[in-house]
Amino acid sequence: MFSLSMSTLFIAAGGYIINDYYDVKIDMINKPERIVVGMLMKRRTAIVLHIFINLAGIITGFVVNWKVGMISGIISFLLWLYSVWLKKTAFAGNILISLLSAASLLLLIFYYRSNIEVIFIYAIFAFFISLIREIIKDMEDMKGDAAFGSRTLPIIIGIRKTKTILFLLIIVFTSALIISGLRIQMNVLAYLGFFVLPPLIWLSYSLARADSSRDFTRLSFLCKYIMLSGIVSMAFM
Repeated sequence: MFSLSMSTLFIAAGGYIINDYYDVKIDMINKPERIVVGMLMKRRTAIVLHIFINLAGIITGFVVNWKVGMISGIISFLLWLYSVWLKKTAFAGNILISLLSAASLLLLIFYYRSNIEVIFIYAIFAFFISLIREIIKDMEDMKGDAAFGSRTLPIIIGIRKTKTILFLLIIVFTSALIISGLRIQMNVLAYLGFFVLPPLIWLSYSLARADSSRDFTRLSFLCKYIMLSGIVSMAFM
């Protein structure tokens, strides 16, 4: 289990580094105070670190078994592809990151074969909350993305229509969690009802009122809280 966790951590860290590497110019507009690559770390250092961290993740994956090693390699490549190309393409990049978030949880099936249905619930959770957050981040970063030719969803269809899509995703997300919780375990449903559903309701309310980059930044942090709540709950389920 430790090797699997470390492999996932290494691959995710490598993904963050390569994403920052290719987003330096955009981040200079969107969040200049949070730039690491190019300011605190040289770009050449970043790319070398990316290679070594990814290799560590893939090798650690092979320590678990060859299937996890292969999957780690594929995920590493897809994260690079996202940073180079898919991130600037409407919805495709959002879907990819969300699928990878779900896939990282599905790897737990190698260890917990008796709890496959519960793992699938968390994979659904990871997919939807990641997708919602990725779209909100696109709304937050519209200014920089538009300046460098990105074709994200809010740039193509506008804020209002993007909000409508998010509301629909939140409804589907909430419905999927409730239905899944009813099918599996009451303690899952109780946890979701107490720790996840209230923040989702608040997210919907705040989204309806949001109209500035600062508002969308707060919504992104709220999504992080919902993610953290789901991760913490796994220890009890």
